Amino acid sequence: MGKFDMDQLRKQMDDVNLKLLELINERATVVQKIGEIKSKQSMNRFDPVRERDMIDKIISNNHGPFENSTIEHIFKEIFKASLELQEDDHRKALLVSRKKQPQNTVISIKDAVIGNGNLEYVMGPCSVESYEQVAQVAEAVKSRGIKLLRGGAFKPRTSPYDFQGLGLEGLEILKRVSDEYDLAVISEIVNPAHIEMAVDYVDVIQIGARNMQNFELLKAAGEVDKPILLKRGLSATISEFINAAEYIISRGNGNIILCERGIRTYEKATRNTLDISAVPILKQETHLPVMVDVTHSTGRRDLLLPTAKAALAIGADGIMAEVHPDPAVALSDSAQQMDIPMFHSFMDEITQLQNRILPAAKLS
Repeated sequence: MGKFDMDQLRKQMDDVNLKLLELINERATVVQKIGEIKSKQSMNRFDPVRERDMIDKIISNNHGPFENSTIEHIFKEIFKASLELQEDDHRKALLVSRKKQPQNTVISIKDAVIGNGNLEYVMGPCSVESYEQVAQVAEAVKSRGIKLLRGGAFKPRTSPYDFQGLGLEGLEILKRVSDEYDLAVISEIVNPAHIEMAVDYVDVIQIGARNMQNFELLKAAGEVDKPILLKRGLSATISEFINAAEYIISRGNGNIILCERGIRTYEKATRNTLDISAVPILKQETHLPVMVDVTHSTGRRDLLLPTAKAALAIGADGIMAEVHPDPAVALSDSAQQMDIPMFHSFMDEITQLQNRILPAAKLS
């Protein structure tokens, strides 16, 4: 065979390659349309019976030179890529997806702005115990220029005998203190029926880790005009976390702050395991701001500062931690809350780091 014949055959192969490419992309277009119909009808994207029928039909029309096993392998790879294409289209449809909205969501809460490259802090006691307790913390928080005060009025606890919070009285205390110190308040709501009541007392509704997949609560939160701080569930994957946020935004409320607060693993040295890598993943996958709760992720006050530094360095939009005037007598989570002097030391160090990191990040 001469050079001329080889060139002709190579040209013929190039033409066939382009035809195959055109046909594969034509097939992919059909696959996308089928995926859209399946999504609307809540059908499973993978249909093993249909796949087997297609393979059998293809093999019955195979006249070589490829063996049937080779043809089956080639087409199964095409089917696999087609299924992944349908799954990608499904992910694109998520309203919280970065693909759906490339620009960052920026949430304004009184004087605080979350999601614009600035760093905001959420500080306050684990549980609201009294007006005096919350006011002492609010005074310290305000003195550091922090604009967001947290405090639990409804406390879902592992044991039914532990302190469950003051309920409505706790919300009233938070509202009074926030008005006196001009702070925005974040507090957890655990019952869908309490959402409408909460909007009169709080500036941000928190949905805690134990309620991340309380779908009725998520739907109710999606129907109010208040920012929602959504914490990652104790054993939730990032995909499950993102889909929980989708429940909220699908009902019309896009003012959602994601909060990584540690996940349950086999490790016992800390209360939970802080999944710090979740921060950049969530910021890549979604357009929502991401905070890190260093208190619940560690359960140890001696680890609050280093984990806060890690959160700052990795690009979190905010840091949440707990502060109590006298943690030793706190009605909940006494081992993990900072007292007020420790809070001031914490802020001194984290502010120094913030002043070094953030200007550099804006220049890069």
